[in-house]
Amino acid sequence: MEAERIDWSAWMRELGRRLRRVREFLGLSQDQVARMAGVSQGAVSRLEAGRGLATPMLVVLKVHVVLGRAVANLDPAMLDDQLRESLNLGGFAQLGDGNLDGQTRVAITKDPELEELVDLYRSLTGRQRRTLVAIVRATANSLVKAPSAAVS
Repeated sequence: MEAERIDWSAWMRELGRRLRRVREFLGLSQDQVARMAGVSQGAVSRLEAGRGLATPMLVVLKVHVVLGRAVANLDPAMLDDQLRESLNLGGFAQLGDGNLDGQTRVAITKDPELEELVDLYRSLTGRQRRTLVAIVRATANSLVKAPSAAVS
């Protein structure tokens, strides 16, 4: 039984077409997506053109996360099933978000305490977030000033 062969060039072209379609649907430019993802506009262009075989996976993930989060903020009634599938909403498009549709949450960092703090932050309203940040900042400042023997 011969293993299935994947045409990676065709796969990347299709991924690029889907990403471009979503970006345009959202009314975003390549430059806007690049800035939000922390990558170059050229990287987004190469990815959309399907010339991304050598594109680092991190770039693909960053662009995917930006688009996924933007789509997730839209009214679900607006979304086409194919669009939802294109971004695999509820999957890694929501990196770092809580448990969605019974799927295991994917951590962004290696630090479980930081992940917990990020989850707490995301669960709050804007005003509550500002309060949490003020509390964390005050606590961190007091810990920095405290003698090292008191910190465990």
